[in-house]
Amino acid sequence: MDALLLAASLVFQPYVLGVMFLAAIFGLFIGSVPGLTATMATALLIPFTFYMDPVPAIACIVTTVAMAIFAGDIPGALLRIPGTPASAAYCDEAYALTRKGKAELALGTSLVCAAIGGIMGSIMLTLTAPVLAEFAIKFSSYEYFWLACLGLSCAVIISTGSTLKGLVSLLIGLFISTIGIDITAGHPRFTFGNVEMMGGISFIPAMIGMFAISEVIRFVVSTTPPERLIQQPIKNIFAGIGTVLSRYKLNVFRGGAIGAVVGVLPGAGADIAAWIAFAVSKRFSKSKEKFGSGHVEGVVDAGTANNAGLSGAWVPSLVFGIPGDSITAIVIGVLYMKGMNPGPTIFLNQPELIHAVFVAFFLANIALIPLGFVAIRFSRQILRVPRNVLIPIILMFCIVGSFAINNTVFGVSIMLVMGLMAYLMEENGFPVAPTILGIVLGTMLEDNFMSSMIKADGSLAGFFSRPIAATLGCLVIALWLIPVLRYCIQTVRARNQ
Repeated sequence: MDALLLAASLVFQPYVLGVMFLAAIFGLFIGSVPGLTATMATALLIPFTFYMDPVPAIACIVTTVAMAIFAGDIPGALLRIPGTPASAAYCDEAYALTRKGKAELALGTSLVCAAIGGIMGSIMLTLTAPVLAEFAIKFSSYEYFWLACLGLSCAVIISTGSTLKGLVSLLIGLFISTIGIDITAGHPRFTFGNVEMMGGISFIPAMIGMFAISEVIRFVVSTTPPERLIQQPIKNIFAGIGTVLSRYKLNVFRGGAIGAVVGVLPGAGADIAAWIAFAVSKRFSKSKEKFGSGHVEGVVDAGTANNAGLSGAWVPSLVFGIPGDSITAIVIGVLYMKGMNPGPTIFLNQPELIHAVFVAFFLANIALIPLGFVAIRFSRQILRVPRNVLIPIILMFCIVGSFAINNTVFGVSIMLVMGLMAYLMEENGFPVAPTILGIVLGTMLEDNFMSSMIKADGSLAGFFSRPIAATLGCLVIALWLIPVLRYCIQTVRARNQ
């Protein structure tokens, strides 16, 4: 309680509140523009966080992301273009409501459910993270190795599209993480005599490139003209919301629970949570036939789940240093820069800073209601911003942010190369998220593997010598066998038909 009160005093300061307000406006703007994701918004904030203390820096990111995830619903409902991937699950449903003259209902439901889901996810983060931290203190290199394997495996299994392409994407990320000095032997790997590459590939310029530059390239090569803005007036967005929440109160709770639990899974994130919640909503709905024609029930479930998933993704990031999604992968880099090394000891050494994160989450989701209302009312102006004006500004921020990491052009080069690679991958159906997680977790995976092999004197049995390690190891191996068994079963069925 003392740490929580101290954290509240750190957050409720004029400077921090001012930063959060500006971050909210930025997040609403980025999320409302189709193609500009919450991950990109986080990447663009990196240069500004260099000059902030830890509390305002983290509060800035928390507020931006919470606002951006909701704001993605605005172009989804009005243009059938999801502003962020998390809005894609129920974009068709919201747009169908708009075509029926119910744009206010679609956007109002998204706003209120996003705030409720965010608060539910924040409660889970506040309750589970400290408990898991006490449990994680008992972890050795064996457990951390299996935990890294679990995070990487989840990223492949739940990634959209082909599992094989997800695996290839992951292996690309793991290869990139090996560039630099061998952490055990001290020998340079894949540096080609370049001194700057001996320090490895910094994942912040890499992520800025993969999420921001890839979108810039996609805009430049696109020949499709933007869709016209819906000319429907938006008036009272809260009319009828009470009736909707009363009728679908179980859906609100279910969507929030799904979002919070799925968000905790490494590599899942808000977009996966939204898709799962929408699928569950349709499966157990009493009005399945209404889905696809403008049914608000799916918007309730998925709209609650996506913001709940945001908070849940911070649990593995803070407790184990394993990104819950691509956003927290960037956040981990910011935490390291601010001296807040993610892991269980952070709850012992800097509890007031962690509790400040909790307070910032609650405050951001409460502020989402009034600020989201204003964003909806001004949505026409937000959506009218010319992309040919916005894209050069984004490119400028990307270059500044990548250069500022080490004050060298090498960071800009990494950004450009990774951005081009991400664009080519996405154009050919390869997901980018496993590559990012491979870059972030590759060093952790190798470090703990080598440490464990040295302690076990080269015996693989050491990885199953402790109860927690053995449990995690069996779970990971089971996850690896699932795709193989599924393929074998499908092959046998095909032969029998």
